[in-house]
Amino acid sequence: MRARRWWAAAILCACGVSWYWLLPRAPVVLPTRAVPNGLVRGVVHVHTRRSDGTGTVDDVAAAAARAGLQFVIFTDHGDGTRQGEAPAYRSGVLCIDAVEVSTEGGHVLALGLPQMPYPLGGEARDVLADIHRMGAMGFAAHPSSDRHSLRWSEWGTALDGLEWLNADSEWRDEDWPTLARALLTYPFRRTATLAGLLDRPAETLQRWDDLTRRRQVVALAAVDAHARLSLTAGDPYRAGPAVHVPSYEQMFRAMSVTVSHVQLSGVGQEDARAVLEAIRRGHLYSTIDGLAGPAVFRFSAMSGGNRAEGGDRLAIAGSSVEVGVETNAPAGARIVLVKDGAEITSSSGPMLTYAAPATPGVYRAEVQLATAPGDPPVPWVVSNPIYVGMDVVATEPDAVPPQSVAVAPVYQDGPAVGWQVERSPRSLVELDVVPSVGGTQLSLRYGLGGTVSERPYVALVAPASLAPSDFDRLIFTIRALRPMRLSVQVRASGQAQDVRWRRSVYLDDTPRTIAVFLDDMTPVGQAAGRPVPSGIHDVLFVVDTVNAAPGSSGQIWIDDIKYAR
Repeated sequence: MRARRWWAAAILCACGVSWYWLLPRAPVVLPTRAVPNGLVRGVVHVHTRRSDGTGTVDDVAAAAARAGLQFVIFTDHGDGTRQGEAPAYRSGVLCIDAVEVSTEGGHVLALGLPQMPYPLGGEARDVLADIHRMGAMGFAAHPSSDRHSLRWSEWGTALDGLEWLNADSEWRDEDWPTLARALLTYPFRRTATLAGLLDRPAETLQRWDDLTRRRQVVALAAVDAHARLSLTAGDPYRAGPAVHVPSYEQMFRAMSVTVSHVQLSGVGQEDARAVLEAIRRGHLYSTIDGLAGPAVFRFSAMSGGNRAEGGDRLAIAGSSVEVGVETNAPAGARIVLVKDGAEITSSSGPMLTYAAPATPGVYRAEVQLATAPGDPPVPWVVSNPIYVGMDVVATEPDAVPPQSVAVAPVYQDGPAVGWQVERSPRSLVELDVVPSVGGTQLSLRYGLGGTVSERPYVALVAPASLAPSDFDRLIFTIRALRPMRLSVQVRASGQAQDVRWRRSVYLDDTPRTIAVFLDDMTPVGQAAGRPVPSGIHDVLFVVDTVNAAPGSSGQIWIDDIKYAR
């Protein structure tokens, strides 16, 4: 009997030792006696029960307060047509409403977006153009997600920023032993367990470095918090039975962003503008607080009498550029200085100084910890770049299209001979010829009837006999009753087979002349590649639920339609 007890005690002791060995390191609590004025810490990318999260806005704000945060940016899924809640303080935390929009190239966080007059959707470039038109910012969400449907694919678009790290994506690529260990340790060291699932997203960081050599692109770490995991197979955020883990509070303790040069006044609207403007300028750094925190981090560069910080442009005014980093990192930290995507120097300890040649380049800094998890290890702090000797532009300018050298009229005054309309069963559409200045124009009145699943649409169809085989663009003058998007399409055959290409264009009540190039169209249905002029059967002007809600109605006026090359 005594021997059995000894064996039982030994087994229990071994289990206890093994369990303790499995536990991740507890986060290091750092001194913050010298926190600079103007630093404000918060989180970006949070879902509530308004989409696929589990908490209310008040629940999230209370969790953020317990985690020591000062702001939260909510990004519930939507199309931009929901009236966002006005910025306000809840539980002492500034709550800012934003939206996560699904596009064909990935998801976009639209920060600072007012209510849209029509749904956002379709191609990523069009969604970003609409976001910019409204004065807002578009960030690529979870760009390196393990799920193909969530991964960002449109790297040539005019992104304002991206998530260099997304907490929700990080656990998805872990193997089952790692996830099993996390389930065992989460109840005891929750924040550290979440941090232990992180890796260095090398692909995304390289993408970011490539982009910043051409223009300003802001990067941040996003929590992507839902506070739920489905108990059924498939999408962990699908409807049905779920457990509320990891909690909002633990996600907020795992990582955060800190914006600089912001003085909170307690007035919601005013403070939200200041936080969003700091993000727009790249005046922020990201921290993995589940490793150590709260972090204090300064990154600056000087040339002559000029000085800049992360996100800024530095004009070269001397023979060298003095770069400096200061942090309250724990012992064993390594500061890494990166220029144009490559490490140029590093330093152990809380400070780094470096005299760089007075040549243009993009500098950013990381702080790495010896105890950081991941293969490769996730960085503890990541700054935004300083653009030395470079012009900082938010987006790349559009290419100037070549002038037309030949045209073939499709419609210019007179009756609409051969024109047709198409519609879904419960939609309504009327084509009229109405007076215009100096002649006539086509008018399309429509109403989209039916549910989303019925895919309502209306279309104005150009007669096939007018399509020449040697054009490369379609030019037309157009306006609409109210702001909207219209899909300009070409069809390779009749309606029996869905082989089409499309290009979305923005309309409002101001007449404008638009050129749509065939090479700029993307395939729809069974189409692939780019349309071949000789194979085009129809040209269509389409209103559908990509950018219009079922039940909506409107009117479009179109004139001076022609093929050109």
